[in-house]
Amino acid sequence: MRLHKFLRDWSLPIAMLGGVVMYLLYTNIPLFDSTHNFVSAVISVVQPGLIFAMLFATFCKVRIKELKPSRWHLWLLAFQIISFVTISLSIAFVPGMPETLRVLLESAMMCLVCPTATAAAVITARLGGNSASLISYTMQINIAVALVAPLFLALSHPVDGMSLASSFLLIIGKVFPLLLCPLLCAEAVRRFLPRLHAVLVTKGRNLPFYLWLVALSLAIAMTSRAIAHSHLSIWVMAAIAVVSFVCCLVQFGFGRFVGRRNGEIIAGGQSLGQKNTVFAIWFAYTFLTPVTAIAGGFYSLWHNLVNTIQLYKYNHKKQ
Repeated sequence: MRLHKFLRDWSLPIAMLGGVVMYLLYTNIPLFDSTHNFVSAVISVVQPGLIFAMLFATFCKVRIKELKPSRWHLWLLAFQIISFVTISLSIAFVPGMPETLRVLLESAMMCLVCPTATAAAVITARLGGNSASLISYTMQINIAVALVAPLFLALSHPVDGMSLASSFLLIIGKVFPLLLCPLLCAEAVRRFLPRLHAVLVTKGRNLPFYLWLVALSLAIAMTSRAIAHSHLSIWVMAAIAVVSFVCCLVQFGFGRFVGRRNGEIIAGGQSLGQKNTVFAIWFAYTFLTPVTAIAGGFYSLWHNLVNTIQLYKYNHKKQ
C-alpha cells in the first residue's frame, strides 16, 4: 500500500529520472555504440505512436461538440502572441545586439510561443480539470502559432529559401496530424464501435497517464542527449535554464490567474504552462539559432516538476 502511494505521488519524477538513467546507461555501454542510429529511428516512430495512443484514449472521453472556444482562451492567446511579437520585433530592430543576449531572447520567445503540450489534457484530467476546454485551446494556439510565427520570424530570424507559405505548411504539418487524427479516430470508435468505446472509457481511464509516463521517459532521455551534446559554456547554459524557468513560472501563474477568474484554474494553468517541448526543440532547430533548442529541454524539466507538485498536492487533498 505504501509502495503504491509512493509510486502514485512521485510517478513523474520517477519517469524523468528513468529517462536520464536510461540515456546515461545506454550511451556509456560500448556494446550499444553501433545501435545509436537504429534506436534514434525507432524512438522517432515510437514517441509519436505513444502520443497518438494517449490522445486517442483521452479523446474517447471527450465529444467534439464539447470543444468550444471560451472567452478566457482569448486572454491566453493574447498573452502568447503579444509576448512573442514583442520579443521578435526587439530582436529585429535593435541594432548591434550581443549574440548571447539574442540567444536568451530567442529562448524566451520560443518558450512563450510554444503551443500547449498534447499531453496536457492527460494531466488536466488527472488533476480534475476540464480537459475538453484545454483541448479546444490547444487547437486554437496551434493555428495561431502557424499563422503568426512565420510572419514575424521572417523579420527577426529569416530562414534562407523558406517562404511564409512553406513555413506555415511546415508548422501545420508538424502539429495537426497528432491532434486531429486521434480525435477523429476516437469519434469513429464512439459511433461505430460503442462497446469498445465503453471499455476504453471505463476500464482504460488510467491508460493515457501510463502512456504519458513512458513518453515522458523517452522525452527526458532525448532532452539529456541534447544537453550532453551542446557545446555551450556552462554560464550560457545556466542562463538559458533560468530564462526557461522564469517563463515556465510566469505562464503557469498567469494561466491559473485567468483560469481562476473563469472557473477553470486547472485548465488555465495547464493550457499556458505545459508546453509541447518536442515541438519547441524542432522549432528552434528549424527557425531559430539551433542552440536555443536547449531551452525546450530545460522547459520540459520545469513544467514536469510543476506537474509533480500539483499531482502530489491533489492526491493528498483528495485523501
